Amino acid sequence: MPGIVKSLVRNRAFLLLVLPGAIWFIIFAYLPMFGTIVAFKDFRIHPDGFFASVFNSEWVGLKNFEFLFSTNDAFIITRNTILYNLALIFLGLVCAVGFAIVMNELLNKRLTKVYQTAMFMPYFLSWVIISYFVLIFLNMEKGVFNQLLVYFGADPVNWYSEPKYWPYILIFMGIWKNIGYGSVVYLAAIAGIDRSYYEAAMIDGASKWKQIKYITLPQLKPLMIILTVLALGGIFRSDFGLFFQVTKNSGALYPVTDVIDTFVYRGLTVMGDTGMSTATGLYQSVVGLILVLTANYAVRKIEKEYAVF
Repeated sequence: MPGIVKSLVRNRAFLLLVLPGAIWFIIFAYLPMFGTIVAFKDFRIHPDGFFASVFNSEWVGLKNFEFLFSTNDAFIITRNTILYNLALIFLGLVCAVGFAIVMNELLNKRLTKVYQTAMFMPYFLSWVIISYFVLIFLNMEKGVFNQLLVYFGADPVNWYSEPKYWPYILIFMGIWKNIGYGSVVYLAAIAGIDRSYYEAAMIDGASKWKQIKYITLPQLKPLMIILTVLALGGIFRSDFGLFFQVTKNSGALYPVTDVIDTFVYRGLTVMGDTGMSTATGLYQSVVGLILVLTANYAVRKIEKEYAVF
């Protein structure tokens, strides 16, 4: 015990630095875990407040989960959620790494900062704002794309009623918005690579492509694996704004744009089913945890030093 006290005193400066983050994490991550009990109850609002509502609501066990998976849309929303997230994770990884490498290879560093800022800006835009940008291009009557189609003699397209185009639109918009933010991490990692590797490669006559292939990418490999493993934990969660705001919540697009988060949102706002919504959130978290543990276990078996834990 005295050893622990001495360790705390010796490291008090570091502990004070992490204290605000630890308090935030306890308040917003651990304390709300009490609310997961609502997933197993028929939640009803009680006049005495939230805790009274929880304790006075009827215990229904797994019925909220049964309701989620017994709907006709259960397969569709699960399929859409998984496939979109897989596409955004892996295509986003390729694009972010590629953009970071391109930025690093540009000779004019002032232009590099301009390009990087231009790619980083969309990350700070709300999906509500972006949805109106998309509407400018896809509007049935005055949209840019339809104006071009009419100009070339083709018929205009009612984009918000044609599901076949939206998987490509949503994936493009998701990558476009986040590529700048993702590339910053890889650009910082590239900047930390020992320059002597490149100098030795140039002396040996290696081209830029070979330097990227045999030096840059192998050095980025651990970071790429770690970020991908962590991203897999959120594969059952979706960027709500992308699938709800950009599509304008068009019912005609539900077969290809409806994901678990938008389905739950409509269930909560239309039916007011708090229990089912909480059950879905718990389901997403548990599956995400299992995926992270599984992916990390697989990485440990292949390359132990690249595992997250």
